Amino acid sequence: MLEALGVMPQDEELYRALLRHPGATLDDLADAGGLAVTTVRRSVRRLEDLGLVTRLAGAPVRLMPARPDVAVEVLVAQRRQELVQAQQGARGLLQEMSTEQMPESDGLIEIVQGRQAVAHRFMQMEQTVSRELLVLDRPPYAQPVEVPNQREYELLARGVRCRGIYAPEGLEQPGRLAELRRLIEAGEEARTSSAVPLKMAIADGSVAILPLNFEQITEQALVVHASTLVDALVSLFEVLWELAVPLAGFQSVPDGGVGGGLLQLLAAGLGDQAIARQLGVSQRTLSRQLATLMEHLGARTRFQAGVLAARRGLDRG
Repeated sequence: MLEALGVMPQDEELYRALLRHPGATLDDLADAGGLAVTTVRRSVRRLEDLGLVTRLAGAPVRLMPARPDVAVEVLVAQRRQELVQAQQGARGLLQEMSTEQMPESDGLIEIVQGRQAVAHRFMQMEQTVSRELLVLDRPPYAQPVEVPNQREYELLARGVRCRGIYAPEGLEQPGRLAELRRLIEAGEEARTSSAVPLKMAIADGSVAILPLNFEQITEQALVVHASTLVDALVSLFEVLWELAVPLAGFQSVPDGGVGGGLLQLLAAGLGDQAIARQLGVSQRTLSRQLATLMEHLGARTRFQAGVLAARRGLDRG
């Protein structure tokens, strides 16, 4: 799971062992894993460099794992910054190239310029996907968000697995969640996360399209063909997927109880006005239901209520 964030598989196994047995020594870890102490020591050093492990004072040295949620968020932020730097480098290369020097579409990387060309290239990718489409979604959008994505409905109808991770600010746009409800009913698997770093789509794990310029997201795009870079982007998606909050079964908040949709929207990070609008209730009704929920869970804040609800499994409705 953590390989996309720079954690080697053997190091992740060691980190997981420490999560099960915090305070273990090097010898403890070596014995448990059937490894040489020197091998464990090298893994521990790499985990320390990533901020996943710390040492306790005293002898023998005992090791403590960092909290997974905090550590992974830091690693995701680092990878996001690396991706931004890579995109900036690509823009610099683009500026040095003349139109005649643009790569042909059968190369490893295509650079697509112009809003219509980007939209057409994405449509081509959707039409050719046969197994799975992965999407990271965040504003801005090239067309109104309430316009149905007919091509995705067609993909779902012919059995293509579609998974999407949506930024909360995208869900707050009028009409967005209503369309997403329909897609979920048609078979899309949808989640939300505040850590969505950029817009991206990956077809069959072999072709990815992502913006070349964060300031002009819909004007320029990179199309990356089968390579270790695409593999890394798929791994990044899977890490974000594990951390994201499932979106399913959104419903209005009934007068006498709390709907599962409310809990999911809280966990998604939407504000009160956006939640009330998406659930079709008044601000007053929402405030009353939030107060009831927080009292029931013993929560002091809205965020804490969402976390506690998720832990207890209440957000399944």
